[in-house]
Amino acid sequence: MRQGVQAEGPCTSSVTFISTCRGGRDRYAARTVYSISFMIRILGTFFAGLLGLAFGSFLNVCLSRWPEGESIVRPRSHCRQCSYTLAWWENVPLVSWLALRGRCRKCGAWIGWRYPLVELAIGALWADCWYEYAPSAALIASTDAWAAASLSMAGLGIFYWILVGLAALDSEFLWLPDAVTLPGIALGVVFTVLRGVVYVTPSLHPSAMAVFLNCAFGMIAAGGLILVIRWVYWLIRRREGIGVGDAKLMALLAAWLGFPEALLALFIGVVFGAGVAVALLAFPSSRSKPGGWALEKLPLGTFVCLGGIVSGLWGEWMIAVYLSWARW
Repeated sequence: MRQGVQAEGPCTSSVTFISTCRGGRDRYAARTVYSISFMIRILGTFFAGLLGLAFGSFLNVCLSRWPEGESIVRPRSHCRQCSYTLAWWENVPLVSWLALRGRCRKCGAWIGWRYPLVELAIGALWADCWYEYAPSAALIASTDAWAAASLSMAGLGIFYWILVGLAALDSEFLWLPDAVTLPGIALGVVFTVLRGVVYVTPSLHPSAMAVFLNCAFGMIAAGGLILVIRWVYWLIRRREGIGVGDAKLMALLAAWLGFPEALLALFIGVVFGAGVAVALLAFPSSRSKPGGWALEKLPLGTFVCLGGIVSGLWGEWMIAVYLSWARW
């Protein structure tokens, strides 16, 4: 009996050794794949942020020139006060504004907070798009995973770029141009239909037409809600309180995010706007008009755009928390 145990010992040890070696190689391979995935995620996030800063700088050019009817191509970037043409190192996104302390190097005119805020917002949002949607270690070699991730990152990047631009335009000019909102709605419909086809399990996903009809219903409901509020306000006050552009903005949000997230964006925007209104009441010197506070025009579109960004980032989680709390 003892001899039999001795005879089996080397064989058992060999099998154990081979199994251990294989397990070690598997763990090493898993760690290697995880390390590569993590490296891709971090580097991709960094470069997506840099790309966002560059496109944020381009968005600033559009925001400065488009309302004035100027070309966004020529002339080169220049000071809006003294027309001084900026050198290349004075046009580096965010860094140049910090280095110049927000003022023109020649005339000393104040550049404004909008430039760094827009660049920083786009950079941060695009970095978040990559970090959130880059494929995990288990799916890093999957072509389908990269296709789905690319769709989400590119689509949401465009969505956030549009929202930041509209927020700035409405804040400065009380203007939500059709040239932005209408193409934004069309892009949102295309994005939603493609995502509905790509993301859902093939055996369960609805047809593209069903996704489109659901998206169209959400757009009509969201935009119609604003039109009803606008009509009721006119009946009470006999003057316009909400612009038609806000209805188109809500349709845009519903096209990209869905009707529940669009409602959440509206709610968050109203809360933001109420906070600003309270600040105007508390600090009369902050009003742009010397008359009563009721004469102050607040950019609802800006607040709704901010709500749309919050809803795009955390909307599903916030709605899920609310529904679980409501059921409780």
